[in-house]
Amino acid sequence: MEPKDERDHYVSFSSKANGKEDDHTVVELGNIDMQDLLEPGDHQTQPYYVNSLSSWEMDTLTALCDTFLPSVDVSDVSTPDESIVKFFSTSASMAGTPERVGGVISQRLKHPKKWLLRVALWVLSTWIGSFVLCGRRSLSSQFPYVRRFSLLPRPTREEIVFSLSFSYFYLPRMLVRAMKLLILHVFFTQVDEKNDNLSWKAIGYSGPDPDYKIQTQQLKKLRKINGYGEYELDEEDGGKDELCGPLYRGLINLKIPRNIALDTLRRFGFPVSVMPRKTNKIPSSISYPSLLIKCDAVVIGSGSGGGVVAGVLAKAGYKVLVLEKGNYCARNNLSLLEGPTFDQMYLSGGLVATDDMGMLVLAGSTVGGGSAINWSASIRTPQHVTKEWCDRYELELFDSELYKEAMDVVCEKMGVQSECQNEGFNNAILRRGCEELGYPVKNIPRNSAPDHYCGWCGLGCKDGSKKGTQETWLLDLVNSGNGAILPGCEAIKVLNKRKKGRDRKTASGVAFEFVHEGEKEICVVESKVTVVACGALSTPALLKRSGLKNACIGKNLHLHPVAMSWGYFPDNIWPEEEKKSYEGGIMTAMSTVVANLDGSGYGALIQTPSLHPGTFSMVMPWVSGTDMKKRMCRFSRTAHIFALGRDKGSGTVLSQNSISYQLEPADEENLKKGLEKVLRILAAAGAEEIGTHHSQGKTLNVKKASSHEFERFVEEESSRPLRGLSSPLCSAHQMGSCRMGVDPKKSVVNQMGETWEVEGLFVADTSVFPTALGVNPMVTVQAIAYCTAQSALEVLRRKKCGLR
Repeated sequence: MEPKDERDHYVSFSSKANGKEDDHTVVELGNIDMQDLLEPGDHQTQPYYVNSLSSWEMDTLTALCDTFLPSVDVSDVSTPDESIVKFFSTSASMAGTPERVGGVISQRLKHPKKWLLRVALWVLSTWIGSFVLCGRRSLSSQFPYVRRFSLLPRPTREEIVFSLSFSYFYLPRMLVRAMKLLILHVFFTQVDEKNDNLSWKAIGYSGPDPDYKIQTQQLKKLRKINGYGEYELDEEDGGKDELCGPLYRGLINLKIPRNIALDTLRRFGFPVSVMPRKTNKIPSSISYPSLLIKCDAVVIGSGSGGGVVAGVLAKAGYKVLVLEKGNYCARNNLSLLEGPTFDQMYLSGGLVATDDMGMLVLAGSTVGGGSAINWSASIRTPQHVTKEWCDRYELELFDSELYKEAMDVVCEKMGVQSECQNEGFNNAILRRGCEELGYPVKNIPRNSAPDHYCGWCGLGCKDGSKKGTQETWLLDLVNSGNGAILPGCEAIKVLNKRKKGRDRKTASGVAFEFVHEGEKEICVVESKVTVVACGALSTPALLKRSGLKNACIGKNLHLHPVAMSWGYFPDNIWPEEEKKSYEGGIMTAMSTVVANLDGSGYGALIQTPSLHPGTFSMVMPWVSGTDMKKRMCRFSRTAHIFALGRDKGSGTVLSQNSISYQLEPADEENLKKGLEKVLRILAAAGAEEIGTHHSQGKTLNVKKASSHEFERFVEEESSRPLRGLSSPLCSAHQMGSCRMGVDPKKSVVNQMGETWEVEGLFVADTSVFPTALGVNPMVTVQAIAYCTAQSALEVLRRKKCGLR
């Protein structure tokens, strides 16, 4: 392989002034991955994972795939739409889904019960195992009188799978839940070489945002390549930001050649040393790291917590290094494809669930964290919550002028406003239903403009109009000239040392790992202040690995459990035919009709989700293969509204992929009350058919039902149990796992955000919330992080003056 010319790491921009074109200005971009930033969408294909399942396991997996999504004969159905015929006649195995699912199970799935899943696949590949799990349905009149699961007729397999989802035993229910989620998600998100899926046309889905497709095509036309492979774009058109994203000047990719990475770090003002080792055969370690970097503050995580702290400290003149486990996805480099985006921008590829599979958990893992893929809702901390935190938990911070200032500052930074010029499908239905019933409904403040009409925000922001940290606070960091962001770098341990005369240890930096030339390498950052902002699922594990012994670490986890209902609105009724369920602002309306039950401050908030085909199929009930395909054909006109509970109950984070959480009865009742209201809202808005996500999959045709039948249906469906895998519950907000408090025995950090055990070690993410919040947490976590940044600034000022 020939060595690359160093000019491969430069981008050339032409600038025009006074009508004349100047000489090319060459800007060094050796600090970023050119392939990633300069090829918009070209390389964003379906992630490929090597399938290591045995032939016996694959035999069962293939049969399960074709049970959930079989080939259905539609010859007797008169439909002129060839796409629908193709969709129904194609089974999951015909689409290559089993091999993809096998790869995901083998390499991507990190759930602690994965081994049980593989055991079940093997057991069902045997005669005796099939008899144990499938019972008399597996019996045959011919020797050996028992048939393996894969040899059973499809209708029999469907009966078995459906009955196992209601098994008295928990493990069979968990098996069915896991296989349903994996198979349906992979099938409806897998794409071919043209980034298309065979089902999308049939179900009325456009794929990536059509406007974005045009945008990237135009960008390709603007781009020129000269003889040296240098990219040219007019600077006056905002070309650099458009081409590489607004953070390109502050990104340092350590995967590039070592000498270029070192030069870039030094140019940013970070002293860096290559640590000598006796032999190159010895792998790097914390004791013998590859690099030693020095800075004033190191921030671990770039989301709504870490991004704020990094921006504040860098703007104050301190050298700040941000470590981000995920990668940077520039605006023009987003795929807006559900499958690839989940794999690239979500924690563990979006495949996180509680240990018992009772709750699906989504969390961001990219530069910008959750703010890069959230749904724009920017709600201030409710007054009853700040009062509770101040009075009951004695946290004076939340009644201080500093916290009020913090909320004002972060809302102004994000451009938070409440207007909406054109409401999308789901929110228009929520608003109309509430107005018809007299329920309270109001606009949701958003960190985007009034004309922001995009249903793909959960897959990244295509034009920067959603003001996540990568468009605000991290931009402050880069523009200050005092900071840099290292993507693809995972912190493995916070370093600390004990100074003479001190009771507590003092944080001295962090060790992190990254992949360089196919090998994992470990580097050390020495800093005066260390800020952990990995999120409520990852921060506890990092603190434990770092030697902190506080018993509260990982405890008190709140998940804001979500339960949904749906309503079908055919094309010939309102909303307008051109409106689709996956388009428009994701969150613009909400109702608090059951948000503060009995004046307790606890209840359920009613809002709308973003569901593209993969997530839609995961949460919809599966009754049979044919029924599932019929439900999917209604995808684009099926509205979803959810109840989000402010949970009193809590769980425990054992690791970022191992979460113990049980829904408490009181929280379950609050969600049921929310679902009852949601069903009424959907019907009042004009839905033809309504239902919940309960596994039985019952539905009601509202137009044909009597008032008595309607009331009975609402009462029965909203009172069904939500625990025990009977209904899929979801979580997009995780908080409280390293909570703030005034007592070291009951909390992990004090009011300044500093850990009780280690001086100079701060936590600045949702894990510090004393309780569940009850609303979308972005403004609250940014406000707390802003306050924590002030405390970190004070420490840095003292150390600068030699006082500490």
